[in-house]
Amino acid sequence: MHNPLLAPWNAPYGLPPFAATQPEHFAPAFEAAFAEHRAELDAIARNPEPATFANTIAAFDRAGWKFVRINEMFGNLAAAHTSPALEAAERDLAPKIATHQSAVYMNQALFARIDRVLNSIEGASLSAEDRRLAERIHLDFVRQGARIATDQRERYAAIVGELASLSTQFSQNVLKDETDWVLWLDDESSRAGLPADVLNAARAAAAERGRADGYAITLSRSSVVPFLTFSTRRDLRKIAFDAWVSRGAHDGPTDNRQLIVAILKLRQEQAALHGYATFADFQLVDRMAKTPEAARALMLQAWEPAKATLGREAALLNASRIAHDQREALEPWDWRFYEEKVRQSHFKLDDAAVKPYFELDRMIAAMFGVAGRLFGLSFKEVTQAPGIQLYHPDVRLFEVHREGQLKALFISDNFARSSKRGGAWMSSYRVQGRNSVHGEVIPIVGNHNNFAKAPAGQPNLISFDDVRTLFHEFGHGLHGMLSNVRYERLAGTNVYQDYVELPSQLMEHWATTTEVLTEYARHYQTGEPIPAALVERIQAASRFGSGFENVQYIASTLTDLALHSRSRFDGLDVMAFEQDALASIGMPREAHPMHRFTGFRHLFSDASYAAGYYVYMWAAVLDNDAFEAFEEAGDAFDVATAKRLHDYIYSAGSSIESADAYRAFRGRDANVEAMLRKRGLVATV
Repeated sequence: MHNPLLAPWNAPYGLPPFAATQPEHFAPAFEAAFAEHRAELDAIARNPEPATFANTIAAFDRAGWKFVRINEMFGNLAAAHTSPALEAAERDLAPKIATHQSAVYMNQALFARIDRVLNSIEGASLSAEDRRLAERIHLDFVRQGARIATDQRERYAAIVGELASLSTQFSQNVLKDETDWVLWLDDESSRAGLPADVLNAARAAAAERGRADGYAITLSRSSVVPFLTFSTRRDLRKIAFDAWVSRGAHDGPTDNRQLIVAILKLRQEQAALHGYATFADFQLVDRMAKTPEAARALMLQAWEPAKATLGREAALLNASRIAHDQREALEPWDWRFYEEKVRQSHFKLDDAAVKPYFELDRMIAAMFGVAGRLFGLSFKEVTQAPGIQLYHPDVRLFEVHREGQLKALFISDNFARSSKRGGAWMSSYRVQGRNSVHGEVIPIVGNHNNFAKAPAGQPNLISFDDVRTLFHEFGHGLHGMLSNVRYERLAGTNVYQDYVELPSQLMEHWATTTEVLTEYARHYQTGEPIPAALVERIQAASRFGSGFENVQYIASTLTDLALHSRSRFDGLDVMAFEQDALASIGMPREAHPMHRFTGFRHLFSDASYAAGYYVYMWAAVLDNDAFEAFEEAGDAFDVATAKRLHDYIYSAGSSIESADAYRAFRGRDANVEAMLRKRGLVATV
């Protein structure tokens, strides 16, 4: 059969052949790509010429073009627009892909050449970027098993394949629980308290499930969180909350509890083969933190201040609870409801009054405007171009220009749907570089959110939290789009996991600036700019709830570190372990961890954030300190500061050691005090 994945990708801009590709195309395409990649690597390994940077290190970075592009398309589709057939293909292919990648890094002849280059006279005299590439590739090989003893390599490869299968199953189980569970609001009383935009989203969710006249609350965050915020039906809030936090924790085919144990055992075996006591020890070697103890120390530095702040917030919520005649104690399913009441009474901030100023298209224009002022980028939507078909009608494509040159392509995918996993993320369909067999490579970057889509003809109004999410993912996107390095391995977001959140979290700061809000936040009906008094109330209220948010987050980081710092998992009850770990740190009863283990994709859909969920706060130390550079300059768009930000943070990728890059931007190391201040935690330190 004709396979569009193996034919030249002749769509405009070299976009993937979305429209022509069917799930059954991926298996034969991967087999062909595996073979081509192996042949390229064998040619490098068997080169009779002495190993040099050019014929070994740079050649390795250049190899596997077809495999990488097909894999990027496959992984992105599986997350953004899956189907039963694609899920079946993913279950079949995940271990095969993992096995291929493992074989790449187990190639002893290839590793021997890489090792010789790094430790040669030439290696000592390489340019900074070339040396950095050699070091990163060498470490990649070591961490993926190149130095594993010969008699253990087969077992190591099997572990990698098994982990890929289990992680795929974990992710699909969570998605199925999210997709299948529905709370139907069939009578007027069940809809009490819900504002029009939440009701509109509930109608759209019902229509997607075949009930055009119904109202449905789903486990998409954009559905369940507004319901928990506004519904006056406490009994239904508890039902929705319990379903949300128990994804993957039910008997039956989507039960993730034993899957997690199996994953943990394999990770521990993997770490032991590398000579580490625990998976956390193994994982954090290649992080800025370096050790689990350093990561835990930062979390604990903020834990008690966060709990104290939550206590002050809880006092306000309890006063509101009593005023609304609820006599039962404050529970986690009550928090968002009474937090909204306090925002309305204490800060005179009503979400229903705020949302009309945050129409999605205008907020997209706002983030584009920020990128323009900081980095000189301009965005032009591509519409009705011949040959362009993306993977879903809701998805939009933009050309990104700088100084008259096409710099990148940006894919914007903002709405929740049943074929899309929850959460928000950035992805790459093509990574920037200048070492490719195809010459200069223009990156293709995607941002994926899960906002509730308004009915046809109505505006898509989003909350201020959604605005921050939009800017956050755009920060990741800019990290990929502004990348300006030679080698793909060093490009864009290919940095330490506890550094990769710096560009994203930093971008959130511009969403709260008066300049951005007054220019772009306009009432969707009247066009009037957001009143200055409302901006002040938004900014004043932005810290309220920080205790709850930080307790949620830190609790999840500490349970993650505790779990991955174990070395034995026989007979482990993951839910009991989680509760014991929370009790040991004094988890407040009114709060709950941001993620329960059985639905914790960051930890178990792959290993990227395993033993590393702490990275968001590690990066928060950096991003808050970094934004203070603009505040010290007296201008959120200070030209000189923005240039340093571009040169050392957004465009440098991993071509510079992360700590050195930050010092080059800031002139010093980051101070933790900026994070504590901006999160409202410093008063109790």
